Amino acid sequence: MCESSSVTLHPMTTLSILNISTTNTEYSVQKNIAILGSTGSIGTQTLEVIAGFPNDFKVKYLTGNNNISLLLEQIRRFKPDGVVVFSERSAKEVKKNSPSTVEVLMGEEGLLEIVQRNNVDIVVSSLVGFAGLKPTIKAIESKKKIALANKETLVVAGEIIMPLVDKYRVDLLPVDSEHSAIFQCLVGELPNKVDKIILTASGGPFRTRLKEDLKNVTLEQALKHPNWTMGSKITIDSATLMNKGLEVIEAHWLFGVPSERIEVVIHPQSIIHSMVEFVDGSVKAQLGIPDMKIPIQYALTYPSRSSSKFPRVHFPTLSEMTFFEPDVERFPCLQLAFDALDEGGTIPAVMNAANEVAVAKFLKNEIGFLEIPKMISRMMEKHSSVENPSLEEIVDADKETRALLQS
Repeated sequence: MCESSSVTLHPMTTLSILNISTTNTEYSVQKNIAILGSTGSIGTQTLEVIAGFPNDFKVKYLTGNNNISLLLEQIRRFKPDGVVVFSERSAKEVKKNSPSTVEVLMGEEGLLEIVQRNNVDIVVSSLVGFAGLKPTIKAIESKKKIALANKETLVVAGEIIMPLVDKYRVDLLPVDSEHSAIFQCLVGELPNKVDKIILTASGGPFRTRLKEDLKNVTLEQALKHPNWTMGSKITIDSATLMNKGLEVIEAHWLFGVPSERIEVVIHPQSIIHSMVEFVDGSVKAQLGIPDMKIPIQYALTYPSRSSSKFPRVHFPTLSEMTFFEPDVERFPCLQLAFDALDEGGTIPAVMNAANEVAVAKFLKNEIGFLEIPKMISRMMEKHSSVENPSLEEIVDADKETRALLQS
């Protein structure tokens, strides 16, 4: 890291500018929630959290893609006003097996519709990948509180998103365990007293593998994360360390810290979720068991820290907590993300699109594990970046990259 002069963080960390109340009071009025991606890992865990607060939260809208059987179960249990699906077949199945009072909407238009509705207070943005961008923007413009689990939104369009957050004075609360940890460490601190942010990473299932062995890893092996239960895409991203790279870019936009003051540390036990180092050399860390329901609940109930029955860390049983430098030679995706952040413009969108396509191909056993960073690197090298891009230019960069890789 560079010299220990202070940095200016994004206004989010001052709490007041974005109208994020710091009064530690319980919710007195029930909040209505729309969950984008309710059948995914974050979506299902969000519903588990909400079930524990029946007087505080009401599920108004759910959205699902392929897992319609699970969506129907969620409809029966949580009785939403409406759902969004992405095919005529899914829509017919939902209508056939749900009460007539449940409104069924379709596709991206349906997503954009529900996040604007007056009967929604909180939008949980947990769609996977680039698909979460436009609905999140529309939710910001509609002045909804947002619990953000879709890191790609800030990765590809952080320079558009954060000014909108300021303009509409909305509460944007991170759901990722690492960014939630950082946010918790910053509450009550002066932004100009922060020296650096330290993101921890488990290292994934191949942390100790030699580089020459990585070319032979299987999909089944890559999907076995040592600590976290997540969706397939994010699990592969964790194995390549791209997930941590995306989190670096997200942290930059959320907290206003330049790349040279964001550090990644491998922490295999995943007990420390991230840290903040201050100008006096002291470090704050947020600790907890590897359970996404904890940061989800914090985002939904903030500024209250509500009680839970989640398992606790029992320190006497921890045999060790270890830390290592990440190896960007074996896991080049992390360095590619730092490079994309430093170059800016439309390069992060290209990197993200290439990664999504490459991971999809790996999940279908069409390419090997080591081809993922190679595909991303090729697309980044080919692309002529557009500085200060508009939303349309970001969308175009995404589409062009996907088309090139699918041709």
